[in-house]
Amino acid sequence: MIERILCRVPMWYRMLVPGARWRIPALKGKSIYLTFDDGPIPEVTPWVLDQLDELGIKATFFCVADNVRRYPELFEEIRRRGHTVGNHTYHHIQGIFHSTREYMRDVYDAHELIHSRYFRPPHGHLRFSQNRELSHSFEIVMWDVVTRDYNAELSPETIVGYVKRYARNGSIIVFHDSLKAEKNMRVAMPEAVRWLQSEGYHFLRIGDAPRYIAWDEDRRRSWYGYKKSGADFPASSNLLTKTLTMKNLTFSLQIYR
Repeated sequence: MIERILCRVPMWYRMLVPGARWRIPALKGKSIYLTFDDGPIPEVTPWVLDQLDELGIKATFFCVADNVRRYPELFEEIRRRGHTVGNHTYHHIQGIFHSTREYMRDVYDAHELIHSRYFRPPHGHLRFSQNRELSHSFEIVMWDVVTRDYNAELSPETIVGYVKRYARNGSIIVFHDSLKAEKNMRVAMPEAVRWLQSEGYHFLRIGDAPRYIAWDEDRRRSWYGYKKSGADFPASSNLLTKTLTMKNLTFSLQIYR
């Protein structure tokens, strides 16, 4: 029971983050969304990229912006190889330990480097107010199966066993391209992927399934301390096209794949 709660997020916890994506089932066939958190770092991420090339799959990397700042070429290499990137905050901070204003500033600072509409909160922790604010500008992507590859007390075989027991159609699976997880991940990730492939799963990136998202520019401007009238807005605000203005709030709407 405890293992199941730790590896597959229970429904009651999912209800605490309304609107987030936890699983994306395919209407035909079986899909899996492989994701990596906490990179990029030169000790681990290049190896992950090479493995994914060998396995013939694409993944989604939720990047810590401070690592992106330090290793911009590695971040661009992730994108060059056809993978999707997401925002994992600038300093890998947990929402429950920070005010909403502090948290949103960290997230938007990260956005200036990562430029992604996808966001995953470190440790999956968010205040209700943070979830509400994030949902105006980002798609919050959580997970259906967390491998716990960062736990030194677990063996790679145990981690692969978690994937075999809990993965299902549409599962979003989390590994980590971090030093803490490296030992387990290097063994468990390729083995788990090969098993999933043998079971008929096809691998997709977050964003390969169509969905709508709105970008609230005025709300984002307010976290930076800009005034609504006339202040220059960061260039990345052009990420989505403005289509609707109502009660001084400017929204953008786009269908993406």
